[in-house]
Amino acid sequence: MNNFQAILTQVRILLSSHQPSQVQALLDNLLKEELLSREYHCTLLHEPDSEALARKISLTLLEKGDLDLALLGWARSGLQPPAAERGPSHSDHDGSSQCATMELGPLEGSYLELLNSDADPLCLYHIYDQMDLAGEEEIELYSEPDTDTINCDQFSRLLCDMEGDEETKEAYANIAELDQYVFQDSQLEGLSKDIFKHIGPDEVIGDSMEMPAEVGQKSQKRPFPEELPADLKHWKPVPSSSSSLSCLNLPEGPVQFVPTVSTLPQGLWQISGTGTGVSSIFIYHGEVPQASQVPPPSGLTVHGLPTSPDRPGSTSPFAPSATDLPSMPEPALTSRANVTEHKTSPTQCQAAGEVSNKLPKWPEPVEQFYRSLQDTYQAEPAGPDGILMEVDLVQARLERSSSKSLERELATPDWAERQLAQGGLAEGLLAAKERRRPRETQVIAMLGKAGQGKSYWAGAVSRAWACGRLPQYDFVFSVPCHCLNRPGDVYRLQDLLFSLGPRPLLAADEVFSHIVKRPDRILLILDAFEELEAQDGFLHSTCGPAPAEPCSLRGLLAGLFQKKLLRGCTLLLTARPRGRLVQSLSKADALFELSGFSMEQAQAYVMRYFECSGMTEHQDRALALLRDRPFLLSHSHSPTLCRAVCQLSEALLELGEDAELPSTLTGLYVGLLGRAALSGPPGALAELAKLAWELGRRHQSTLQEDQFPSADVRTWAMAKGLVQHPPGATESELAFPSFLLQCFLGALWLTLSGEIKDKELPQYLALTPRKKRPYDNWLEGVPRFLTGLIFQPRARCLGALVGPSVTTLADRKQKVLARYLKRLQPGTLRARQLLELLHCTHEAEEAGIWQHVVQELPARLSFLGTRLTPPDAHVLGKALEAAGQDFSLDLRSTGIDPSGLGSLVGLSCVTHFRAALSDTVALWESLRQHGETELLQAAEEKFTIEPFKAKSLKDVEDLGKLVQTQRTRSSSEDTAGELPAVRDLKKLEFALGPISGPQAFPKLVRILTAFSSLQHLDLDALSENKIGDEGVSQLSATFPQLKSLETLNLSQNSITDLGAYKLAEGLPSLAASLLRLSLYNNCICDMGAESLARVLPDMVSLRVMDVQYNKFTAAGAQQLAASLRKCPHVETLAMWTPTIPFSVQEHLQQQDSRISLR
Repeated sequence: MNNFQAILTQVRILLSSHQPSQVQALLDNLLKEELLSREYHCTLLHEPDSEALARKISLTLLEKGDLDLALLGWARSGLQPPAAERGPSHSDHDGSSQCATMELGPLEGSYLELLNSDADPLCLYHIYDQMDLAGEEEIELYSEPDTDTINCDQFSRLLCDMEGDEETKEAYANIAELDQYVFQDSQLEGLSKDIFKHIGPDEVIGDSMEMPAEVGQKSQKRPFPEELPADLKHWKPVPSSSSSLSCLNLPEGPVQFVPTVSTLPQGLWQISGTGTGVSSIFIYHGEVPQASQVPPPSGLTVHGLPTSPDRPGSTSPFAPSATDLPSMPEPALTSRANVTEHKTSPTQCQAAGEVSNKLPKWPEPVEQFYRSLQDTYQAEPAGPDGILMEVDLVQARLERSSSKSLERELATPDWAERQLAQGGLAEGLLAAKERRRPRETQVIAMLGKAGQGKSYWAGAVSRAWACGRLPQYDFVFSVPCHCLNRPGDVYRLQDLLFSLGPRPLLAADEVFSHIVKRPDRILLILDAFEELEAQDGFLHSTCGPAPAEPCSLRGLLAGLFQKKLLRGCTLLLTARPRGRLVQSLSKADALFELSGFSMEQAQAYVMRYFECSGMTEHQDRALALLRDRPFLLSHSHSPTLCRAVCQLSEALLELGEDAELPSTLTGLYVGLLGRAALSGPPGALAELAKLAWELGRRHQSTLQEDQFPSADVRTWAMAKGLVQHPPGATESELAFPSFLLQCFLGALWLTLSGEIKDKELPQYLALTPRKKRPYDNWLEGVPRFLTGLIFQPRARCLGALVGPSVTTLADRKQKVLARYLKRLQPGTLRARQLLELLHCTHEAEEAGIWQHVVQELPARLSFLGTRLTPPDAHVLGKALEAAGQDFSLDLRSTGIDPSGLGSLVGLSCVTHFRAALSDTVALWESLRQHGETELLQAAEEKFTIEPFKAKSLKDVEDLGKLVQTQRTRSSSEDTAGELPAVRDLKKLEFALGPISGPQAFPKLVRILTAFSSLQHLDLDALSENKIGDEGVSQLSATFPQLKSLETLNLSQNSITDLGAYKLAEGLPSLAASLLRLSLYNNCICDMGAESLARVLPDMVSLRVMDVQYNKFTAAGAQQLAASLRKCPHVETLAMWTPTIPFSVQEHLQQQDSRISLR
């Protein structure tokens, strides 16, 4: 706390004595010296409270752990500290260092005591630093008249403050004498001539700054001019151990050089201000060199100011405050004598600047490691592996899996609601970095299904950094997660960064020390996060307390996720979402999702593939083959499957025969593996399939070379591309090139294995509840491949892979699965399971099973909240067409793309459908633009929104757009009539809550009259909409147009007597239709009850009225009871409220049994 108070005192003095532009210059310098982040710098610039600004700056420096106060001295003098860049070797290799220290002690008392002390007040505005460094550095000192000057107005303000001190006349006399001594001294008028005699017009000479040996002793009182030596030429310069070259820009106008006494460091300092008669006064400490000492004209020698040893290239930000000042160093003498103007040669300054700019950014070992890391990631894959297709990056969000569960899963936005990451990869990462809090680790998760290109995207991030497109990061480390499932507890953080990546990196301890000092400049990529074991425990596991302490890999990862190791870095995870997300992903700061290829991108990929393969003559033919198979075309949204289609097309076209692609995924992979299987050792494919299945059970995709049954099988598998060395793996590690290939091989093992019992086989279709499943379906592609391998004709499927020897075993398994599938009742399955069943039966290509499944489909199919991919939409449409009956589809919150929505809506068997309002309106507009009149008319007629529940402001806005579309359509010449969706809406619910409800309700009121068939208007919500009296007044104005309204629920809306009065005025317009009116739990008192009682006899159709839990008393209750006796048509009046005595309520109920007290 003492350190904080010391810093805070200096910052307060600084802010109170400087202009806003100078304060901004200080903040800019702290940002440049990397003491502030860019986000925090912007925050401080807009801070209106000076006290809050002082505390924030002080806390920042205290948190940084660099409490050197030198920069405050610079700022208080009005000078901006010179920028310095630390070279690769900045320490004194001879073991000596030119470090100067100042013994600072407190200076207490008033301004009078300050004058009588040994310290000079001018030193309050001079430059000095606490020099506690291991070496010396070279910097460039630039003079800027606006920012790097000592303003005499500041000194005058100091004198004014001194006059404000109530002391004796002697104090004022001392002050006047000080002013005359500093600014009106004329005894040195001839001094400058002696100084400039040895300095040529094109060069200025200065020695390295050096503190004398007597520093640390208490400085003597400043000598007056008459005490100075008369002959300044006989001064002896202090020997300097080292010197450096830099450039000093001299300003326009008169310039004066003045020597100082021996307690200041050697060097040149500039002071400028109004009223001095010169544009700049240069204070030179040490003897002015003779002509014989002049070095070659290559610049001015100025020794750099020391910098903090904890941060390369930064200068200490503060100097001690007035309350902590010791005996000050002797200040410089100043004079107003005019001298001849001299300038420095521009070419000399430019040459010196170029030398400075060539200084490396980091020490040489760090620079070498940086370049080697760039070379590692810059190499791009050759051939088809290097095809880059820019896909959409969608901002994802999480939602609770159910109202009773705290688990969160990936939400499924409607197509029009998708929020694309503008600017792609680089802009997305930059925006995420700017949103994070200072010095906080940021976790970014990139999610996508298997085959969507997540690993390729992770490689693209590394290449983008290596090419300079991610300047916010100094280093990027990419680590495949399959490398992290290793036993042992002897790993350190540097092992994770340097040894487990794509290639082992050689890095010295100096490199690692540099990295851990700036973790906010580090990006760590963990690819295929789903392959890590026990991911749920990372946020709760123990971890190593320090980066240097060894621990298990699990402990290192726990330290990263718990923000204890490399705190402030950016973690980028790629993972495959499977239902509930683990905590490490669900608590990520930013979530993105890869959307895959569009139809146009898939076709462009095919063209690029054959171009890279040197088979441009087959491009058009390959596209024709793909378009002939709509099912495979829909699957081409997955980059992995798109490439598989290209590989098979290439092989078929090379044969020169009548090429034709298969119609199923099973056929696709049989075609890819058929030739390789026949050329391999006997039983090799079956052995490889067994390995794939066993790895999948352990959630792994990599295997060791010694896991193969023989070297021949391993050699064959590697030669045919069935396994390969993954990036980042050791020489003995292999992996399957794609997840879907591993799924296919796992299904092949289930088909061929005699170890799987027949009664257990149906459970691997993943159509039964989770508790009955023998495994967790990590190999999610197995069910479809399994049915395809078992049911498709032997000759072109299973026989093409392993020969006819397994016919008996496969026939028995086929009977088991056929009996199971025909017993299933599709109407009882959930939406996701139903889609999986359709995919399995499509892969089987067995007519009997297909007909059984499609004929058992229910007439009302709801896929609400279930994601529909392009293959899902294709298979669903095919099943609906084959069913031979009419269907009603609910496609809300499915994320279905416009082409899939249009294909389903256009089916003649689909009579009604529900989809997101924004998606539907966009579909209509697209059909109108393309001139598809018939399909547009069908889409408008089939669309329904009954019933509609508005749960967000966007729902109300979308409903308004739908009404606007109807009004535009009705006013056009070629169409007429109302939209069926608007015309036929009968029930409308409004549940936005107390915040959005009052804002959105006026928008709803403006479109209510468009719903001519509205019967039920429910404005009640569990969280209370609170439309208030104003909302009731607006609603009452629409009653004359709501001729069909039967139920009006105004419960829990903060309605008072005024609202009840307005409601009573409008209710007669609903006298012929309104059956139920609810005003439950409002704030209606006796006057409001009286208003309702007056209108009650006019409501001839009203049957039920609920005014429970209001605030009227017995008087209001008696008025309602009296009015009820005039209304024989009313069946129930619910009137219990705590403000009415129970005896009164019982008495009223005894008089009229229609009064309910429940």
